Amino acid sequence: MAGMPASKNAPFGIDSISLPVIDISRQRRRSMRFNQPYSMPLHDSAVLPVPAIPRLAILSLAFAAFASGISLRITDALLPRLATEFGVSLGAASYVITVFAIAYGLSQLLFGPLGDRFGKYLVIACACAACAFTALLCAVAPNFPLLVLARVLAGATAAAIIPLSMAWIGDVVAYDQRQPVLARFLIGQILGLSTGVLVGGLAADHFSWRVPFFGIAAIFVAISAILFALNRRLPAHARALHKAEGAVLVRMASEFGQVLARPWARIVLATVFLEGAFLYGAFAFIASHLHRVHRVPLSTAGAMVMLFGLGGLLFAMSSALLVRRLGEVGLTRWGGIFVAGALFVIGVAPAWWWAIPGCFVAGLGFYMLHNTLQINATQMAPERRGAAVSAFASSFFLGQSAGVGIDGVLLEHIGTGAVIAIGAIGVLIVALNFSRLRRIHSSGMPLPSAG
Repeated sequence: MAGMPASKNAPFGIDSISLPVIDISRQRRRSMRFNQPYSMPLHDSAVLPVPAIPRLAILSLAFAAFASGISLRITDALLPRLATEFGVSLGAASYVITVFAIAYGLSQLLFGPLGDRFGKYLVIACACAACAFTALLCAVAPNFPLLVLARVLAGATAAAIIPLSMAWIGDVVAYDQRQPVLARFLIGQILGLSTGVLVGGLAADHFSWRVPFFGIAAIFVAISAILFALNRRLPAHARALHKAEGAVLVRMASEFGQVLARPWARIVLATVFLEGAFLYGAFAFIASHLHRVHRVPLSTAGAMVMLFGLGGLLFAMSSALLVRRLGEVGLTRWGGIFVAGALFVIGVAPAWWWAIPGCFVAGLGFYMLHNTLQINATQMAPERRGAAVSAFASSFFLGQSAGVGIDGVLLEHIGTGAVIAIGAIGVLIVALNFSRLRRIHSSGMPLPSAG
């Protein structure tokens, strides 16, 4: 089935395979004549219904995204503890965030084509098993350089989970139904990001910094077992492969080249890079800002940053309504305004409690903006969706690594508050510009970058 040509009206928005067709009339007449049941051979006059996706398939991907989110943000609130334990500066301690993001971003260039070649769901399951091992490496790292190295490996193995899950959902869910489904899937990542900061803060104040990594490893072991079992139950169209000839590197370059050849794809990728740089460059230091400037315990700071995830949950639960009311242009505009205003308040507020509403509103605004960018990523090159979504995730995390790296240097000179405020201004400019370009793109007018 994977090698059949695409059907324009394929159910569930599957545009990489065509569905089997059946001519039942002749065998039905024959079976009626002999009073026997008839079988349904493949032919070319009627279309079979698409086999249903197991109910747990997307839910299990959400759990994988949950574990990935914890792994990503577990070190945010741990930074002051790591700086003290290993005798390094706060900026140097932030390397555990920077290298994770770099490895995560660069590995997208590999996992996109791998998902197309071997099956996205199977590659996600394998990546979760590898994540369990790399989390254990973090837990037992005897010194800071080896912890940094373990975080590089953790970022590389986690890289497959979110983008390939998004691409797989894009394969099996029609575009007009995709944004609410993706929003519900991303509840797992939202909860994971929030839980990571909270658990990191609790560990920093009350336990060893190693404890959370043992927990992450256990979660990934369980999730990988579930995904391997579900992969065997997926219908054929949900395990479709894209096989290509030629050398791997040449093929990868060709696939990503086809994505980058599209003007709208270049705009989406540039936007998400800058979003990652400005937003997460600031976000990574919110817990440290509250601890340093307002003397808030790290466990409490982590709990407040967790409200970012609750804002994301509000978006996920109301996404269908927001999409209908605001559309993609409105979601990106207002999302940027919300997240920028909230970050600015957190950075300059004279009291710690401003971070409570600030983190909540920032989470709502971020997911209004970022989920819309994700939807555009799943459709900016449908015939190369795995490579397109991987390029999107790569740009996002390379942007994060650039933002955290630059802000880690700046905060030693201008302070955490100024770093967060600068991030807010940058996010606002990026969001308003994308909203303008999305309106132009929707109208069919030529894009500025396209000449």
